[in-house]
Amino acid sequence: MKHLYRIILKGYIEVPDCDIAAVKEALPRHIELTRQEQGCLVFEVSQDEEVSNRFNVYEEFIDRHSFSFHQDRVRKSTWGAVSANVERHYQIMEVEY
Repeated sequence: MKHLYRIILKGYIEVPDCDIAAVKEALPRHIELTRQEQGCLVFEVSQDEEVSNRFNVYEEFIDRHSFSFHQDRVRKSTWGAVSANVERHYQIMEVEY
């Protein structure tokens, strides 16, 4: 029997103060496009209530292929350019289902 694994990414990004406005402006479209991707199960990004330059991230993709597609698309996107200076603090897990 073949095992199936979904990919979960959780963590946060820290945005330099000079990029906050651009990130907040680009974020809704980034969320919308990602949620439309085939294989995206959950995609949540929200500004932290206590640390204004931190955005909490939680993603679930149906498999590694869908997650890789997402990563490749983002690198070439407006979001990729806008978020080029953020520090990413992520944990990525494969979870069997």
